[in-house]
Amino acid sequence: MENKQLITFQVASETLNFTQTAKRLNFAQSSITAQIKSLEAELGTPLFERLGKRLVLTEAGRKFQLYANKMIKLNEEARMAIGGKNELSGTLIIGAQESQCTYRLPPILLEFRRQYPDVKVVFKPAHSDGIARRELQEGLLDIAFIMDTSKPGDALQIECLIQEKIKLIVSPDHHLLAKSEVHFTDLEEETFLLTESGCSYRTLLENSLRAAEVYPSNKFEFGSIEAIKQCVIAGLGIAVLPEMAVEADIKAGKLKELAWADTLSPIFTQIAWHKDKRMTPPLQAFIEITQESFKARKGRNEIQF
Repeated sequence: MENKQLITFQVASETLNFTQTAKRLNFAQSSITAQIKSLEAELGTPLFERLGKRLVLTEAGRKFQLYANKMIKLNEEARMAIGGKNELSGTLIIGAQESQCTYRLPPILLEFRRQYPDVKVVFKPAHSDGIARRELQEGLLDIAFIMDTSKPGDALQIECLIQEKIKLIVSPDHHLLAKSEVHFTDLEEETFLLTESGCSYRTLLENSLRAAEVYPSNKFEFGSIEAIKQCVIAGLGIAVLPEMAVEADIKAGKLKELAWADTLSPIFTQIAWHKDKRMTPPLQAFIEITQESFKARKGRNEIQF
């Protein structure tokens, strides 16, 4: 099978639309169809099927998607290893949660682009640390930012960058602000606005509430931290979020921090990659830029303290 076929399948499996695939790859739609049929003939099984007007992956297609991604990536790494100047180009696939993408990565990316302008950077959302770890092990990510407690990495190289402060936040007129200390038992009747399932600090919160035998009756789950903040500001409920996501809003008076007596276990932002990953110059540079950025951030925080 040709690399062109694999790339066509990769894009088609993402768009689930041959017309969009043709536009993205600048091919005729008939060429897309021919490449997919040729690939299916070589594999001896259909990769797509039509359900009404919808195009979906078959079970074989879902399985092959993982291998196609690996083969494309391996082909790219082989070209970079053989061609000297190609070491300064290529693609870097990074997994990160919304909070990291929004509040931590912009200055890192700015410096990386300055050093490696020909390297394409692709972000994949990592809604949970489990997903990020799995995709690193499967070779779907080059590197990932993980926000979690300190855990062994097995096949992964994991480096702690900074300890995160987790805040319990409410609207400026919330009744719990009158308390000098807030305990888990004070939260029984509160409405919790939660991040997606699998998020490390949500998991720690829920585990801590269960340990305290506190079972809040009202919960809303959101896919966006910004949505959670706006709902807290509107008085819909309370939330537990990392300081980096709420610091500016607290300073502006839009949000208030409760005096939380029952804190969670320490959570760290960590950078991770597979131990067997080939360290290309762009990948090594991205790691070093990240390390320097977080060192500078810790230094500023210590001075402020």
